Amino acid sequence: MEEQLTLRADIYLMLSALYRQCPTVDLVQFLADLEIENAPSDMQSAWQALKQAALDVNASELEDEYHELFIGIGRGEVVPFASWHRTGSLMEKPLANIRHDLKLLGLEREDSIKEPEDHISALCEVMAVLVREQDSQQQHFFNTHISPWFTSFVRQVKQAQHARFYLSVAQLCGAFLTLEQVRFSAKVKGGKAHSSIDMKNAAEYEQTQR
Repeated sequence: MEEQLTLRADIYLMLSALYRQCPTVDLVQFLADLEIENAPSDMQSAWQALKQAALDVNASELEDEYHELFIGIGRGEVVPFASWHRTGSLMEKPLANIRHDLKLLGLEREDSIKEPEDHISALCEVMAVLVREQDSQQQHFFNTHISPWFTSFVRQVKQAQHARFYLSVAQLCGAFLTLEQVRFSAKVKGGKAHSSIDMKNAAEYEQTQR
């Protein structure tokens, strides 16, 4: 059970790192070295695509891509904030609601982090922490603050003109968060969601949700 929790937390932390800033050389190398299990699933396909993208990309190209997607001149092609995807504007009620729930959880943004708490990276990081907390806390936070907008965000990345490496990141993000959505929806409906993850060093989570 502990291994399964660790794997879920690790995926959230990896997604957080990939969206927070341009991936480091070490992170790209880690992705390139992944051993992917040969199992037909959306998650397996996503891991394989990410591994191949890591093998193909170079540091300069990746820096340029990250800048075009998430920084840009004034604004990047992709907006990684919950408020924008849910209301069409930044710094709106979804951000206030997230801050309220973070306060209830006893979590605070570090002073060194300048991005608002509704950034997809921040939300994934919170979920990595909550993985070891009560299911009800995970369920509430995910269903309230991630589930309503992550598909819009993933779609925006996939449609971005300069997306190359991040196409595979979006593929994994969409596949994993969809499985989490199913997991927490099952709990809402009173069903029993499986938690076992079978993997080598890349999470093969999808099979447990079928």
